[in-house]
Amino acid sequence: MAAAVAWLRRGAWGPARRCGLAAARSYSGGGSYPNVSLTCPLPGVPKAVFAAAEGRERFETRVTVLENGLRVASQNKFGQFCTVGLLINSGSRHEAKYLSGIAHFLEKLAFSSTAQFSSKDEILLTLEKHGGICDCQASRDTIMYAVSADAKGLDTVVNLLADVALQPRLSDEEIEMTRMAIRFELEDLNMRPDPEPLLTEMIHAAAYRENTVGLKRFCPVENTDKIDQKVLHSYLRNYYTPDRMVLAGVGIEHEQLVECAKKYLLGVEPVWGSAQTKEVDRSVAQYTGGIVKVEKDMSDVSLGPTPIPELTHIMIGLESCSFLEEDFIPFAVLNMMMGGGGSFSAGGPGKGMFTRLYLNVLNRHHWMYNATSYHHSYEDTGLLCIHASADPKQVREMVEIITREFILMAGAIGEVELERAKTQLKSMLMMNLESRPVIFEDVGRQVLATNTRKLPHELCALISKVKSTDIKRVVTKMLHKKPAVAALGDLTDLPTYEHIQEALSSKDGRLPRMYRLFR
Repeated sequence: MAAAVAWLRRGAWGPARRCGLAAARSYSGGGSYPNVSLTCPLPGVPKAVFAAAEGRERFETRVTVLENGLRVASQNKFGQFCTVGLLINSGSRHEAKYLSGIAHFLEKLAFSSTAQFSSKDEILLTLEKHGGICDCQASRDTIMYAVSADAKGLDTVVNLLADVALQPRLSDEEIEMTRMAIRFELEDLNMRPDPEPLLTEMIHAAAYRENTVGLKRFCPVENTDKIDQKVLHSYLRNYYTPDRMVLAGVGIEHEQLVECAKKYLLGVEPVWGSAQTKEVDRSVAQYTGGIVKVEKDMSDVSLGPTPIPELTHIMIGLESCSFLEEDFIPFAVLNMMMGGGGSFSAGGPGKGMFTRLYLNVLNRHHWMYNATSYHHSYEDTGLLCIHASADPKQVREMVEIITREFILMAGAIGEVELERAKTQLKSMLMMNLESRPVIFEDVGRQVLATNTRKLPHELCALISKVKSTDIKRVVTKMLHKKPAVAALGDLTDLPTYEHIQEALSSKDGRLPRMYRLFR
């Protein structure tokens, strides 16, 4: 033992002496340990071999178009599991010629019985063998069926997705259960303390009155009994066609995914037949502006020992641009710069406490409960909104604060403020793209809209190029549009739509003064 220690001191730790450091330092117990600088390699340890990327093509999204028009897109990612799904250019914006609520029904009916699987339980058991989970989400412009499972079960997963999308049974029993689920969801939506889903629905209805993305995303109660298998099949026949689909995968080899797509999605006869499509809605969104008001007693939203105070919620929006336009990036930076949140949001680094809606609104007006910026973007339009909440007696003042913030967007922008917003946007982008399901959705949505995909480093480069002049230019253009307004709660003191429009057209964003003889 003594000989081994002597050898270590003489030979093994020789480089430490050459670095000009003491060879050893005494332990409190009388022993010693070597003292090696962090700038020197550890002696006696083999040289590290680092993994190297096998060429840049390993990170690029590959896209193949099959004979029937179906696009197959994949992104390589290391790991045992993969996420694969079908994204379909369909959704509530395409329901103008149909009963409103079909996309909502299809979302709830997803992964029910099919030609191969007799029940949802059988589907879940099949996925369980590969450690898989499934989900379906319907938005205004896309319906997405997705599965995350072990990459070895890719064949089973693609077979399942093809069966779920093209061969659903849509039995009377399943449709009746879906009606009950939707009725319950609509009741829950109206009782929730968080009004954000309702306000989002209302602001879209106000901004795009009775067209495209302004159509209802949730099924109206009166339509739940009218939607049946025949109605669903007529919609699916027009919108569930291969040329409107993308099979996207993350964490699998592209050639393997293409082979599975050819096997299960090429030359397949859907359950509704392959008759020629007749009524595909290719309407372009028409921004109208306007106001949607819902008078509602919010005093009993959350009863209990610490009830939520009665609040009035206002959302004001202006048309921005589509995600296909170059101005989309400046609008994304602007949205990040506005930021905001609730008055009781936890602070700390990266929480956006230096954004304008915190500094100028929530920090100065203690009576405001919420001020948050949102940016909704679609392939032909976009909407930048600010949502605010306060006591019903202070609605007028709250609206004026929001309109002033819109006007200030076109004012001076500090270099530090702009750089912070750009850095925060890039950070959020890269953080979200660490998640495999998020990469899958990004790949699918981009390929569905543009047949290609911008990689994260390309998006970061575009964000870095944004200047304060770009922000001023897009804001000036935006402020020339009519506003869209959504109001929920006690609206006694809500200013008129004309007054809100006048405030957004003024230099300082102030509402016109009102004089009353009697109060």
